[in-house]
Amino acid sequence: METPPPAPASPGAPTARPGGIVAILAFAGIVAALTQTLVVPLIARLPAMFATSASNASWVITATLLAAAVSTPVAGRLGDLYGKRRMLLVSLVPLVLGSVVCALSSSVIPMITGRGLQGLGMGVVPLGISLLRGVVPAERLGPSIAVMSASMGVGGALGLPFAAAIAENTSWRVLFWVVAALALAVGALIRALVPADRPATAPAGRFDLVGAIGLGAALIALLLAVSKGADWGWSSPTTLTLFAAALVLLPVWARWELRRRDPLVDLRVTARPQILMTNTASVLVGFAMYAQSLVVPQLLQLPEATGYGLGRSMLAMGLWMAPAGLMMMAMSPLGAKLSAARGPKVTLATGSLLIAAGYGLSVPLIGSGSPWSLLLVTLVCNSGVGFAYGAMPALVMSAVPPSETASANSFNALMRSIGTSFAAAVIGVVLARMTTDFGGFPLPSENGFRTAMLIGCGVGLTAAVVAALIPVRTEEAPAETTAPLRPAPATRT
Repeated sequence: METPPPAPASPGAPTARPGGIVAILAFAGIVAALTQTLVVPLIARLPAMFATSASNASWVITATLLAAAVSTPVAGRLGDLYGKRRMLLVSLVPLVLGSVVCALSSSVIPMITGRGLQGLGMGVVPLGISLLRGVVPAERLGPSIAVMSASMGVGGALGLPFAAAIAENTSWRVLFWVVAALALAVGALIRALVPADRPATAPAGRFDLVGAIGLGAALIALLLAVSKGADWGWSSPTTLTLFAAALVLLPVWARWELRRRDPLVDLRVTARPQILMTNTASVLVGFAMYAQSLVVPQLLQLPEATGYGLGRSMLAMGLWMAPAGLMMMAMSPLGAKLSAARGPKVTLATGSLLIAAGYGLSVPLIGSGSPWSLLLVTLVCNSGVGFAYGAMPALVMSAVPPSETASANSFNALMRSIGTSFAAAVIGVVLARMTTDFGGFPLPSENGFRTAMLIGCGVGLTAAVVAALIPVRTEEAPAETTAPLRPAPATRT
């Protein structure tokens, strides 16, 4: 079925060329992604800055993770009910407020609060991707989705050198003032130039508050156990209780959603093979994407005397990592062309294989003594991530009706987030167990880093297999579905 043209804007509504709309939404994604790596250069300084323990300071990162996980599916559902553009603007409000709170913080509690508020704005990327379906012509939709998806990598990669340069040369508070200003600029551009995706009418359904609370509680229990298990002990009563709570809450929440006429997440749609396997691949790609971002920075910064570290500063490390994020944006048009020619399923499988190839390439290069070898690894891995991240929303949106686009995309983004959380836990355990003594201090060993990269390679290969098995069939899509990209021929499914 052909995609209908975007609905005409109402009189006085903002208008912009499709390229301008994509650029504004990609800019919004970059700003949101900046907040994820913004505090990395500050982690070692936070205990001294706020006179607190390292364990308490780690909540500065955990708070953002939890808030983003809870708010992303909620923002998606509200976007389907009240309009994606409207929810984009709403999502920018806590991002601005959180940045201001962080900039004014003088103790760890306000800092954690501000970071939690910033996490509430992480629905910007899936909302922006979903909005594209209603405001961009069909022939521009595939490349637009790829560019919007790549903005996450660009923002995350640029955040490291940006934050390190500011933190080393001026007050750390400037970081948050800059993000607040950028978020305000994004809001002004969206309000002035991006058209609304639906007229201001009564919402088509009700918001499932109980479902939102249930999913939020289950996600907090699961992700808190995963992210803090290493600190608390994987067999500690707190960690085990949280895992048990998640195992109890998730089935109860699913039963509630299946009985609702207007669920937060339509699990019947999510259970369709195309959506289910795409989300499974998303968890694996999220894991594989994040693993190398945990290993390579450490290799760049560890002392040269270890025999495998490169002794670079935080700023230099960020500069060596930045090209990988830019590679995601550079590869997004190629991924869109491959999706248009062969279908997004092929693009997702190809991207996963590239990620696995990057990890495989790293094993003989670790300990080479050259940052260029690690740069090559990150470029190959992130090329694959650029392919995969552009293909996943296309697969999701081709299998759901327009009325559920934002909710389905947000749930897919949540799956990627869960994958990154598990990557942090698994790779953290590997590097903590495989150590070497360096001047009386335990450091991750060279074999530990190689093992971590081999795990990433295996997960990437698994993601490729899952992607290859996705049953993309046009007859499975609902009658009102509009496929943004030409589906793959049946012989390839």
